[in-house]
Amino acid sequence: MKEFSVLIAGKAGFGIDKAGSILAALFNHLGFRIYIYRDYPSLIRGGHTFSIIRASQKRISAHCDKVDFILALNQEAVDLHKMRLKKSGRIIYDSSVVKSEGTGVAFSDIIREENASEIMRNTCIIGSFCKTAGIDWEILDKIFRRNIERELDINLKIARRGFDAVQPAEKIEPIQQAPMPLITGNEAIGLGLIKAGLKAYIAYPMTPSSGILHFMASNAQSFGLKVMHPESEISVMLMSLGFAYAQEKCAVGTSGGGFCLMTEGLSFSGMAGLPAVIILGQRPGPSTGLPTYTSQTELNFALSAGQGEFTRFVVAPADPEEAYYWSGTALNLAWKYRIPSIMLTDKTLAEGVFNFDLNSVKRFSEENIAFWQDDQVKKSNSYEHDEAGITTEDPVKTIKMQDMRLAKERSLIRELEDYECVKVYGNKKSKDALLCWGSNKGVCVEVADRLNLRAIHVSVIWPLPKEQLDKSLKGVRRLISIENNATAQFSKLCGSAGIKVDKNISKYDGRPFSIEELERKIKKEIK
Repeated sequence: MKEFSVLIAGKAGFGIDKAGSILAALFNHLGFRIYIYRDYPSLIRGGHTFSIIRASQKRISAHCDKVDFILALNQEAVDLHKMRLKKSGRIIYDSSVVKSEGTGVAFSDIIREENASEIMRNTCIIGSFCKTAGIDWEILDKIFRRNIERELDINLKIARRGFDAVQPAEKIEPIQQAPMPLITGNEAIGLGLIKAGLKAYIAYPMTPSSGILHFMASNAQSFGLKVMHPESEISVMLMSLGFAYAQEKCAVGTSGGGFCLMTEGLSFSGMAGLPAVIILGQRPGPSTGLPTYTSQTELNFALSAGQGEFTRFVVAPADPEEAYYWSGTALNLAWKYRIPSIMLTDKTLAEGVFNFDLNSVKRFSEENIAFWQDDQVKKSNSYEHDEAGITTEDPVKTIKMQDMRLAKERSLIRELEDYECVKVYGNKKSKDALLCWGSNKGVCVEVADRLNLRAIHVSVIWPLPKEQLDKSLKGVRRLISIENNATAQFSKLCGSAGIKVDKNISKYDGRPFSIEELERKIKKEIK
């Protein structure tokens, strides 16, 4: 098997996420390239959760609807997902609690016999999967020893019982490729910020950006970071500006609801010239919406948040390499121009698991830019002020200061000409093109390759890279925009710049496009 997908499912609290991570590590060890799509409700325990672990010879960053294996820890896992199974696929299930066709093993009975924790059923089912898929025990043993920190011996014993309970039915052969690190988008963002000289990270937890807070806290000592979890997003933003005033590079993370509370501080950043970096993890709204699902609904909000007019930088990376590069670049640009930088992410990127190829990332480093001399008196002001920071209501000075704030955008536009803000993939001569931003790059590029189309991915949202976009669109007769929102926000932004989009394909149920789904929708438009 050169490409396959494994779906593991059960109730929240069954350790589905950990099991998915172990399966990904196993396939990565075998030389495959990995992407994990995670689906879970906003419940600590209970509710249905599943992960799709896709393995391929080539780099991937999107999931397929159809799967080769279903690992079912409860009846719901079979009932909800059996329609995903390929005709040649197999279901491995806990026969103690599930009725199904396929390979049944009484995992719950094994757990009771070994006097082990119920959560270890996921260990047992991984053992049965490996035997079914023709993966040697020695390989699984090695992966468990690398990835299980507690109760290793009992986990190995239970996995072996699951392994011995079934017969081989498939053969997943190793790929002759070296394993690559596995990483989430959130972890890549954290590493990029640290590379660019981050000194402090502040956040009030909100999915899907919470993983950055966890990553930073876990590595604070190693990198000399100050990591804080204040009582509200208002405090988060104001503390960030305090760090900027003290000339310590800082970033914050939030989602739409938290960003609402940050907007007054965002305007303070624009007025006072205090740099800010905000990681804005989008999720479906309005209000609380779907807290643990994905969307691209905050583009307009990021562009217009805060009262008054001031320069900002908005970027939306697609994968870990872009997340690493653009988070560091966003920090550097915020400090260079003393402006707010906003990075738009979503669950698809933030919590997805990918291979990470650091060697493919354009190099960047920390830019050391001082605001003032150490012996200067430092005054920062949210009121209109002159160049010395002294409050003023003088009309001439007001115009001068506002022009100065807006002039930063012209300088930023000139600098961004040297950055690759727009990339073209697929058949670059095709007259049919897909237009996407953020995490939709992975699914759009793969579908474009299948259908021999051009795929245009935009990373920098504002200032809109008009010249690069125009160049990428040369020869295009039909432009199809792909977005995870209901109102085609990016398409309309492009329209305001004179770029005509012929068709919008939108998905706004909180789930990302699968490969098959997007391919079907595009075929209807280009037939």
